[in-house]
Amino acid sequence: MNNPILPSELPLNADGTIYHLNLYPEELADNVILVGDPGRVPVISGMFDTVELRKQNRELITHTGTYRGKRISVVSTGMGTDNIDIVLTEIDALANVDLTTRTVKETHRSLNLVRIGTSGALTPDLECGSFLASAFGLGIDGMLRYYDTGNLIREDIVEAFVRHTGWSSQLPQPYCTPASPELLNRIGHDMSRGITVSAPGFFGPQSRQVRARLRYPELNSKIETFEFGGNVITNMEMECSAIYGLGGLLGHNPLTVCLIIANRVTGQFLNNYHDRMEELCRTVLDRI
Repeated sequence: MNNPILPSELPLNADGTIYHLNLYPEELADNVILVGDPGRVPVISGMFDTVELRKQNRELITHTGTYRGKRISVVSTGMGTDNIDIVLTEIDALANVDLTTRTVKETHRSLNLVRIGTSGALTPDLECGSFLASAFGLGIDGMLRYYDTGNLIREDIVEAFVRHTGWSSQLPQPYCTPASPELLNRIGHDMSRGITVSAPGFFGPQSRQVRARLRYPELNSKIETFEFGGNVITNMEMECSAIYGLGGLLGHNPLTVCLIIANRVTGQFLNNYHDRMEELCRTVLDRI
């Protein structure tokens, strides 16, 4: 039975827009580009042929418009898988919940969800300035474990990862889910590929020590040497796994493409990457 979703579980604003994103369903396109940095939204929408909508609530900014005949929304998520949990749940509700009756629609609307971000490489042969499309998102944040995922999680990869790293039971249980094969091949066909690890923080969870001592200082070195079925861990960031997990769970098509701006193995860092980022954004717009 399609029971109404209670206001406490899916809050709306007084004007009927969804609570955090501040959007009406018709304001969201079927092609959605997700960026962590709010400042990247106007950069991408500046490439549009037309812009029909600009909205903001906190760090969540949405611009919707057209690019070469395709209707596209670009949405900033802020940093972290916790923000992805909010943004993707509300994006899906805009697409698949009747906000007037608060019931799930009978016809499912599937969206293309493409994250464009920056990342640090965990393999020495991935140069700064290169583009990478994530074949899998491996979360070490635990977020997706709060959901009933059925057979979505690649438990074979997770089990191998746990064995290889000697994963501690005191850390969140990892999960691993795939990209949309269609988007991976269409958008990332000429990019590097691999497993992307999503961490729940920038410093300690990514083995960066400033003043607070690390409990697992050797973790990155173990992660760097993991391989499964010909796939290696190529990079680490903070959002991909949640986009793949929730996106796949909700019947959407997720993909993450990143500009590599640091290499944790060689110690390199790309200071001026804005031109390359604009090139990556244009590539995604052309191929989405």
